[in-house]
Amino acid sequence: MTKAENPNMSAMIHTGMKSRTFPPACKGLSTIVLALMFAILLPVIGGRSQAAEESGKKRVVFVAGRPSHGYGQHEHNAGCLLLAKYLQAAHPDFVIDVFQNGWPKDPAMAFAGADTVVMYCDGGGGHMVNPHLTEFDEVMKKGVGLVCLHYAVEIPPGDGGQRFLDWLGGYFEINWSVNPHWKAEFQTLPEHPITRGVAPFSINDEWYFHMRFRDDMQGVTPILSSIPPESTMNRRDGTHSGNPAVRLAVAQKVPQHVAWATEREDGGRGFGFTGAHFHNNWADDNFRKIVLNAILWTAHAEVPADGVSSTTPSETELEANQDEPKSR
Repeated sequence: MTKAENPNMSAMIHTGMKSRTFPPACKGLSTIVLALMFAILLPVIGGRSQAAEESGKKRVVFVAGRPSHGYGQHEHNAGCLLLAKYLQAAHPDFVIDVFQNGWPKDPAMAFAGADTVVMYCDGGGGHMVNPHLTEFDEVMKKGVGLVCLHYAVEIPPGDGGQRFLDWLGGYFEINWSVNPHWKAEFQTLPEHPITRGVAPFSINDEWYFHMRFRDDMQGVTPILSSIPPESTMNRRDGTHSGNPAVRLAVAQKVPQHVAWATEREDGGRGFGFTGAHFHNNWADDNFRKIVLNAILWTAHAEVPADGVSSTTPSETELEANQDEPKSR
């Protein structure tokens, strides 16, 4: 595992199977100068730079899963790098680490001193946290926040499911939850730090719904809710496609919560977000702001009145760091 730190952005990028480029803060610097800058490593104490340890800066840890779907879908590495870039620009005082291509090789170093952890990876039986539930539970018990994006909200029922109910407040449970593609319309938003600066919007994505939440939604606050169209039930029953309970809910037009927040007894905060199948959806300003706000909130950082400010990514920025080249 390699480590590189950009003194201008504080973010450290840890690569697994492939290296990735983190967009530099100073565009005018030459390639040679940038290479020298990335070669400078500050002393690390338990995964944090010494300066960050002494100053008590907020630390956000992104853990991106391995390459998954084709171009433009499940872009875990590119998505985490893009979010980290925007978060660092808005909060240059934060210490941000991006671990790519799977579970960190040194989890103790990776999570030491973290204020929140963002997981963006494939889920289900192949979820990268599955073999590490016990050790990661120790991280959660310290009050560390957790954000799970898209497939990362799916964990097998049983031990993993119970832990996600505790850590996150809810999860995708097979034979209960479903994963259709549909255009969700978010016409009203609750008053919550995560929704600051976010306007009503609609967007097509693989919005999972009919999630398994804690009993009576205890400690869980819906953030994005929408009524799925009947077309979401066009598939046959299956582990991810349909079941009698979800068919009844759709027929009765019960609003489905596709993003939610929770506060744990240990003081930790969680945020589940079922969208982000399509990488280009990060170009939607409201979609992106919801997630950036949630990262701040789970880190116990103050969310600005207008939310986290970020510029709409260009096509070039969206192309950067994707796992596969765009077909021509």
